Amino acid sequence: MSIAKPPVAAVRPHSTSHHGVTITDDYAWLKDPAYPVVSDPEILAHVEAENAWFEANMAPLKPLTDTIYEELKGRVKQDDASVPVRDGAYEYWWQFAPGAQYRTWLRRPLGGDEQVILDEPALAAGHDYFRLAGSSVSPNGRLLAYAVDTAGSERFTLKIRDLETGADIETVTDASVGVPVWAADSASLAWTEVNDNWRRFRIRLHRLGHTEDTTLYEEIEDKGFGVSVGRSQDRAWFVIATSDHVTSEVRLVPTSAPETPPLLVRPRQPGVAYDVDVRGDTLFIRTNDTHVNFRLATAAIAAPGDWRELVPGSDQDYITGFSAFASYLAIQGRRDGLDQIRLRRDDGSETLVPFPEASYSVGIGANPEPDAPLLRLGYTSMVTPATVFDYDVATGQLITRKVQVVPSGYDAARYATERLMVTARDGARVPVSIVYKQGFPRDGSGKVHLYGYGAYGIAMSPAFSAGRLSLLDRGIAYAIAHIRGGDDMGYQWYLDGKLEKRTNAFTDFVDAAHGLIAAGWATEGNISASGGSAGGELMGAVINSDPGLWRAVVADVPFVDVLNTMLDDSLPLTPGEWPEWGNPITDPAAFDLIRSYSPYDNVTAQAYPPLLVTAGLNDPRVTYWEPAKWVAKLRAHKTDDNVLLLKTNMGAGHGGKSGRFAALEEQAEEYAFILARFGLADAAAG
Repeated sequence: MSIAKPPVAAVRPHSTSHHGVTITDDYAWLKDPAYPVVSDPEILAHVEAENAWFEANMAPLKPLTDTIYEELKGRVKQDDASVPVRDGAYEYWWQFAPGAQYRTWLRRPLGGDEQVILDEPALAAGHDYFRLAGSSVSPNGRLLAYAVDTAGSERFTLKIRDLETGADIETVTDASVGVPVWAADSASLAWTEVNDNWRRFRIRLHRLGHTEDTTLYEEIEDKGFGVSVGRSQDRAWFVIATSDHVTSEVRLVPTSAPETPPLLVRPRQPGVAYDVDVRGDTLFIRTNDTHVNFRLATAAIAAPGDWRELVPGSDQDYITGFSAFASYLAIQGRRDGLDQIRLRRDDGSETLVPFPEASYSVGIGANPEPDAPLLRLGYTSMVTPATVFDYDVATGQLITRKVQVVPSGYDAARYATERLMVTARDGARVPVSIVYKQGFPRDGSGKVHLYGYGAYGIAMSPAFSAGRLSLLDRGIAYAIAHIRGGDDMGYQWYLDGKLEKRTNAFTDFVDAAHGLIAAGWATEGNISASGGSAGGELMGAVINSDPGLWRAVVADVPFVDVLNTMLDDSLPLTPGEWPEWGNPITDPAAFDLIRSYSPYDNVTAQAYPPLLVTAGLNDPRVTYWEPAKWVAKLRAHKTDDNVLLLKTNMGAGHGGKSGRFAALEEQAEEYAFILARFGLADAAAG
């Protein structure tokens, strides 16, 4: 095929009418009607032509890409291993062999010899893609349930392994998702089933040796809800949750008697989210029923819907999670956007866990046992590599168990981090976290890369990235805009960036860029940007509204065809997405609003910045045709000669290539693309 010019998709107008408005989609044909099977020869030929155009344009940058890849690889500890976690009579950990793409999982009896329980490299052999959803050892320690995906479709094959022989003894299903959970008798386990539309609709109970699984719970009432199953900290209950993005409902089933009818904690109430943990006869509930930043309540198992306040909601303290250990509650939250961990005892006394830096990210780690006298925590900052701490609850001592090693060398003193507060156009104060190499100029002559997401209440933590050093060492500062739509500044921050307030996320990002310019970090046109999935939607919106602001943009698996996707309730995720974006099928106002900002629908005849777009042919979250259609429309309308590239992973899904080194190849390509746009293709890291 010729690659002298970019591929041009055929224009085949397709019209639909909604609320008296006709919308035309010239590239609707790029959606294979047989999806999730993609076999149409013309569609595949177009996707392959785009890949060939990508390869042709990236070929001159191969020396830079290779250099960056070696840098990234050199920062990965070849024989890395996790800190062992005790669970019953064993301690468990994972490790990488030198050069291995995937982990090996091991255990050992306390004081005994190690045993390999799962060899990911062996399971991945012969597959272009491999992902372990999770694994779970039975309470008696004899069996392992694990689930794998070898296509990127996020439909996992669930198997059971005999740990005494190392042989797989049963294949339970090829339609699971999430981590399986064992019953107390080690003879049955609960798992989450996905249907043909990739909806998590049912919790099943599998009994060893049985071919027919029973149903513990099926979500029938609302097809926008998805179900999941976990286990209470005291191990006595299966915790079955069903929810969309704003409303939830929880049921409990004894792990000692899994055939027992589920106990409903409290019926769903629109807009009320709650989650539950159990200690003995007491339920602990985190809920936003009376305060937007959530509160903690308790209830008796005998009266699960009678909630009594334990920790009230607070304008300052946002409660994001908790664990009900036997001797205390570990409460995870945020104050003024800064992560906090506090421990609450039964007498009401609280301890705030201290950390060494003024700005950081911390979370509760793996603590599988009913009590945690040493609370495992994960910690990082923009300049501090990932660190594993154990907090000694009795003494208040923070014990360092592991600090991420950067084999090629890392000196934190060479870098600095700051937090800038930018005033958005409506007066909101938007935090921007920045990391840079010492000596970065503040006279506007610098170069900045700005990252954003801003959706689903997911905060973008100010965390360390060894890969990011390839930009910092070439003189580019890296910034994260903590825009509305995430919950960085509390749950209201999330609410203020969704539904009818969705455009706040886009304007916050643009205003963050202008704030960086005003503070002397860069000038207009000297800021690159990136985001993925909903963050890719963000990229599409900001290049439509402010194309001249950006030097280059990377949009990974971008959710850009928002209107068409939200109008198609046959797609796997659409009904569950309506609480986030609005339902344009039934609501004319939602239709008009989404139409006003949907990146695909708002491509115009104007100059766009250089753009690199990625997609996954097997992606169930953002279907491949969204970026394919968007790029086709951009090619047809843009008035500039800037490069526009689309790379579709033909054997992967939403997360791109699997394997720790294969993923670095894609990161190296994106960094090379950005550096080249800044004229730094020949710049060596310093």
